[in-house]
Amino acid sequence: MTNNRTKEIATTALMAALVFVATYLIKFPNPATSGYSHMGDCMIFLAVVMIGRKNGAIAAAIGGALSDLLAGAAVWILPTLVIKFIMAMIMGTVIKTAPDSRKLQLAGSVLGGIFQIIAYTLVKVVMIDSKVAIASLPNVTIQTTVGIVLFMILVSVLSRYAKGLFKLRGEE
Repeated sequence: MTNNRTKEIATTALMAALVFVATYLIKFPNPATSGYSHMGDCMIFLAVVMIGRKNGAIAAAIGGALSDLLAGAAVWILPTLVIKFIMAMIMGTVIKTAPDSRKLQLAGSVLGGIFQIIAYTLVKVVMIDSKVAIASLPNVTIQTTVGIVLFMILVSVLSRYAKGLFKLRGEE
């Protein structure tokens, strides 16, 4: 029992680290919003498939928020924590009945991504300005779309060549 819980914590921490690295290190600046686009969303969607809805959402929230903290964007920590958690939970809820289904993975990542786009836009309206929020829509939409496309490619390759990799997913 303890060994399973330890494995669950370790895999969640590992996926949080992957989300952090993909968010913090693989980024493209956007001068219009003083923000950036990143590859973290791809890792968030992969985390949900690999370790399940709850742990994937925890990894998403921690990895994304840690990136904001270390990037000097402390004001974004709480919004990112909440938005990334909910985005991953949405995907996890959609794929719950058949986590290995590519159609459900695509639907879940798209619905989670749409939530993220709307949520970050609304937060920017409140925190910055509605004009800036609207101006940043293409950036967050491109970031999310690229994350979904890369996730779909990555999960297809991993499921084909790394049999058993997705057995990390715990009971939910």
